[in-house]
Amino acid sequence: MSDLLYSEEEEALRAAVRDLLTDHCDAPGVIARTESGTPHHLALWKALTDGMGLAGLLVPEELDGQGATHREAAVVLEELGRAVAPVPYLTSAVVATEALLACGTDDLLRDLATGTTIGALAVALNVAPGAAYRVVRHEDGLLHGELTGIADAAVADVLLVPADDGGLYAVDATTATVTPQTSLDLTRPLATVTLDGVPGRLLGDAEPAVRRALRAGAGLLASEQFGLAEWTLTETVRYLKERKQFNRPVGGFQAIKHRLAQLWLEVVNTRAAARNAADALANGDDVDMAVTVAQAYAAPVAVHAAEAALQLHGGIGMTWEHPVHLYLKRAKADSIAYGTAGAHREALAALADLRAP
Repeated sequence: MSDLLYSEEEEALRAAVRDLLTDHCDAPGVIARTESGTPHHLALWKALTDGMGLAGLLVPEELDGQGATHREAAVVLEELGRAVAPVPYLTSAVVATEALLACGTDDLLRDLATGTTIGALAVALNVAPGAAYRVVRHEDGLLHGELTGIADAAVADVLLVPADDGGLYAVDATTATVTPQTSLDLTRPLATVTLDGVPGRLLGDAEPAVRRALRAGAGLLASEQFGLAEWTLTETVRYLKERKQFNRPVGGFQAIKHRLAQLWLEVVNTRAAARNAADALANGDDVDMAVTVAQAYAAPVAVHAAEAALQLHGGIGMTWEHPVHLYLKRAKADSIAYGTAGAHREALAALADLRAP
């Protein structure tokens, strides 16, 4: 049995990432970016990748990566979730990187590991691991078709596109037409990718690469959801200690205490499920089971925590200036990313050989 507690190195990594985000990713700045039409914080991405080497955590050292594991990547995602940081970490450093690792594409892995290139897997964000996904037509060496719901495609340099011949192709993003879609979560925008007879470089078989990438995405998304839920709970408790009604702190009322205690239990359980998924991905032990459990549990908890934060902040929580709406939108979008909780429960029932309700 693996030790799911955080190691000293993981805590040091957390502290470094949190310090960076405190300095460069404050809530008013994130809100301002969502209004600007260019929500991605590329200066922060550069600091995370160039300065700290975090894009290469899952890439072996001989390919200019850090040679770390999914456990370290999970710690980074917890902190990015706490800050709803608008950077393509999950999509490029985890999902696209895992697809390339499955194909053994060394040169592109080097580019992604150093952060000089941002990658995006051209599979809709709502597709669960093992589910069907849309492909484009491969004809006479060129790719034709349209793919929707592609997260962070707006900042991708290379798109990893599955085609109808069973191959996964690397496409230079400048040759594709990337059209922004209206996204609920303004910090992880979606786009439509249109390929009108563009060349692509064959990387390998799409099916195993996409499955591996989406499984890692689903498993590590739970760490982002935990970070998000923990932040909303902590902020809500802090606010309720300060906010007074009838001349006493609102947090002192029994009904509020009970509600927060229940939420705290849910958040702590989410941490356990997310850590277990990250550890399973790192060690290759019973991965499908760990990932489906984590996603089935984490998605509703993150939404519940964000909804409670919005309600318990009262009038101020309803304002655009207060960041809680960023967390609620991210939690809602995350709850359908890489498969809904219901889809993961069904997958879990099949894995455990039980009939789903």
